[in-house]
Amino acid sequence: MPYYVTTPIYYVNAEPHLGHAYTTIAADVLARHMRQRGEEVFFLTGTDEHGEPVAQVAERLGTTPRELADKNYVRFRDLVERVNATNDFFIRTTDEQHETGVQRVVQRIHDNGYVYAGTYEGWYCPKCADFKTDADLVDGNRCPIHLIELEREKEDNWFFRLSAFQEPLERLYAERPHWVLPRNRYNEALSFIKQGLNDVSLSRARLSWGVPVPWDESQVIYVWIDALLNYYTALSYARPGEDLTARFWPPSVHLIGKDILKFHAVIWPAMLMAAGIEVPERLYIHGYLLMDEHKMSKSLGNVIDPFEVMDLYGTDALRYYLLREVSFGQDGNVSTAGFETRYTTELANEYGNLASRTLAMIGRYRDGVVPTARPEPALVAEFEDVPARLRERFDVVDVSGALEVVWQAVRRLNRYVQDEQPWQLAKDESQGERLDQVLYSLAEGLRFVSVLVHPFLPESASKLLAALGREDLALDGARFGAAPGGAELGELPPLFPRVERDRAA
Repeated sequence: MPYYVTTPIYYVNAEPHLGHAYTTIAADVLARHMRQRGEEVFFLTGTDEHGEPVAQVAERLGTTPRELADKNYVRFRDLVERVNATNDFFIRTTDEQHETGVQRVVQRIHDNGYVYAGTYEGWYCPKCADFKTDADLVDGNRCPIHLIELEREKEDNWFFRLSAFQEPLERLYAERPHWVLPRNRYNEALSFIKQGLNDVSLSRARLSWGVPVPWDESQVIYVWIDALLNYYTALSYARPGEDLTARFWPPSVHLIGKDILKFHAVIWPAMLMAAGIEVPERLYIHGYLLMDEHKMSKSLGNVIDPFEVMDLYGTDALRYYLLREVSFGQDGNVSTAGFETRYTTELANEYGNLASRTLAMIGRYRDGVVPTARPEPALVAEFEDVPARLRERFDVVDVSGALEVVWQAVRRLNRYVQDEQPWQLAKDESQGERLDQVLYSLAEGLRFVSVLVHPFLPESASKLLAALGREDLALDGARFGAAPGGAELGELPPLFPRVERDRAA
């Protein structure tokens, strides 16, 4: 089956921050791993550019919404490129083809009888672009995410009959217990549904920055309806002259943050049902990156600049830290101190130093050629099921768990060096055969773990594999002992060089 993975599309009313990098990196790791399996992969990301938040910021800056979108979209595109994401397409909701596709699907929902005229009255958060219930509010009438005071609004617009999908959605959740992961997010979404669904606004009457409602051009389609359809519309024009919808739809995995659970796990499948379109195979909901116990957010001023981190430590270090420090699917705190600790103890010492020591010993004791020898039997036994366990973690979108599977093998190789002490074996000519076995096993172990960790550390793993003379990334070849000896080693620069504190400051 083709593999289609998406990130949410990122809102262009502010610059990108670490939270945006987090989801993009996770999606890229999934895409890279599935390509290693030999799967046909389509990876989508992009920007959400319509709606009131963009219009408000543009007005405040004395520019137009289009000019603001054009400016900030570049920053998100640059972030995607900088984190080494291998996305197949970058969608903008201001793309003409997307807007046409949105109108086509919304018209279908209307024609199928799921749209009517009505009046909305209630709380609205312009930063979320979301309508809030009384139960959602905190400290009186504040948004629970942005902590700003909200005002009640009233307007005539078009409504989507979400309530008509109460039973179909409950049936979807009953028949597909792994449709939303992790399980606590499945329970949260199902609980929301079982409380009873109310119809939702499909349009906004007092905005002009959006996609016109096809049967009523005095209104624009509500930004969330517009945005959710990007996953579907992108396939129709991502590859010029070719419609990929039949090949890749439905998506294999939508990756989203927990703050947009309601839209993706409730409204989105109902919209698709209303339009007669198959629902996605799986949603995976990750938690927040926290600083000072709050979600990282430009509006709260508590962000780490991902570009600064990558300038100082490199892209691989950022990719590793985000998926190592916080268990994917849970909330977790991030900090510069935690980053420096992971960088030094795990990347530089456990992986980078293992690589440099191994290549140096093979250079010193075997003239830079990997010995031909039998792999260490104990390592063969211990590493035999590692690829299968890695696949299992990826199959349930446990990205952090997959990284832990590989890192256990990295640490086992470090223990192997300390236990066998090849520098001592080299002093005894009678131990030549044993030294060959240890050095081969270390080189082969590095190849093995580097293939497996490549989706997380693509630059570093590629450099090491090139130095080992073994650049094949196919997962089928990731078996300890599968590569023979005899490879002539190349140069390997320090993978994770020391960063001076004055530079870090």
